[in-house]
Amino acid sequence: MRRVIFAVVAMLLTMGVASAQNYMVVDSEKVFKSLAEYNAALEQIETLSKSYQSAVDAKFKEVEDVYNNYMSRRASLSASSRQQIEQSILDMEAKATQYQESLFGTDGELMKRRMELIQPIQKRVFDAIENFSMQYGYDLVIDIAANPTVLYYSDKVNFTQRIIDALK
Repeated sequence: MRRVIFAVVAMLLTMGVASAQNYMVVDSEKVFKSLAEYNAALEQIETLSKSYQSAVDAKFKEVEDVYNNYMSRRASLSASSRQQIEQSILDMEAKATQYQESLFGTDGELMKRRMELIQPIQKRVFDAIENFSMQYGYDLVIDIAANPTVLYYSDKVNFTQRIIDALK
């Protein structure tokens, strides 16, 4: 009876170890950076971001100029004029903030453009990783770019370069 239990436990441990070795490691950041189209998309996004930032800065500069002009003439204005100008400045600031959000927010133009440019590349890379892992029988893919807690891995399980080669 002991031998049967020992045999079953040994078999289960062996199966667990065998299946645990069925993984591969990929550095997705390195894969993405190896693609010219990804780097070009990042440059486009950076250029667009700078352009949007200039437009936003101009709107806030306008608010600041109106505020500074108001502060220099504030003492000579009536209470109702001050209140009206202060409300106008607050409205301008709210519009500038809303404009900034429309460009840089989670649903903003920059995010939409980023998704438009990057998502097809991501799909292609992830599909290549999935196809590679299925072709060679890997059950688990560990992305070392996104997981800072991986303390060690053998180069034998790092297939980053093979994924890069498969994409080209």
